[in-house]
Amino acid sequence: MVGLPHIVIREEVSRALDQGGPVVALESTLITHGLQAPLNGETAAEMEREVRTAGATPATIAVIDGTIRIGLCGQELHDLASAVHAVKISSRALPGAVSERLTGGTTVSATMFVSAAVRIGFFATGGIGGVHHGADQTGDVSSDLTELARTPVAVVCSGVKSILDIGRTLEYLETSGVPVYGYQTDSFPGFFSGESGFRAPQRLDGPEQAAAAWRVHRELGLPGGIVIACTPPAGVANAEDLDRAVQQANAEAFEQGVRGGEVTPFVLRRVAELTNGASLQVNTALLRSNARTAAEIAVAGTSSNRSPRQ
Repeated sequence: MVGLPHIVIREEVSRALDQGGPVVALESTLITHGLQAPLNGETAAEMEREVRTAGATPATIAVIDGTIRIGLCGQELHDLASAVHAVKISSRALPGAVSERLTGGTTVSATMFVSAAVRIGFFATGGIGGVHHGADQTGDVSSDLTELARTPVAVVCSGVKSILDIGRTLEYLETSGVPVYGYQTDSFPGFFSGESGFRAPQRLDGPEQAAAAWRVHRELGLPGGIVIACTPPAGVANAEDLDRAVQQANAEAFEQGVRGGEVTPFVLRRVAELTNGASLQVNTALLRSNARTAAEIAVAGTSSNRSPRQ
């Protein structure tokens, strides 16, 4: 693969891309800001294992000492999981992080941008960012949404982070022309729950159908990415208890003046405390499941591309 400035691609990932093999990008803010040690490093490693088990190559993306790295070795994952001063890096923060030689986790928007730069088409995460409650007054809308509108990557997730205004986020994605699919569900997932109260605009029933939807999206020359929203694994959540905890944590964040990029880590930590760790079980389970699903779709897409035309 042709070298790109400020980007280092692990040999395993580079080889898979050169050979047209299935590759799945994984973000790293879950390591630096989403989960506490040692669960953060363990979950990141488990997501990579899920991708490999499904037959694809994992490509965890992060910024280390000012270099954008695509595919981390075990030691790099360990170091990132224990980094004390790691920063949270969105797509707009990438130039500053690189020029200042920082170390940090890439958000959904940054991971999408880097993935597209090296033609990785599939990306697995927990939940995407979106429109915050009260955005009509604050203007607080995640850059994940604008990245989805302009960057060609298929994002496999559990819907929108539960702390957000899901209805307005879906409206924003519709206005931006971003296709949103429910994966094996007619409902749009609510992150911790399979039900958000909103229907999924379209449904996909398996990896082959999902891969076909993404292929046609690209063949038509449509801009931007797509959202493939998966329900969390069955049997890991008490949605009612989790929803109450999320509402309380959101209220506490507002009362304490937590704003912007600090809202998500604050709320996730507080929800974990309020649920005695139950939310962490759901969070890690859906991260692993989404990684596996993204890999299955990537494999189906690669197999389709290699099949002879009838």
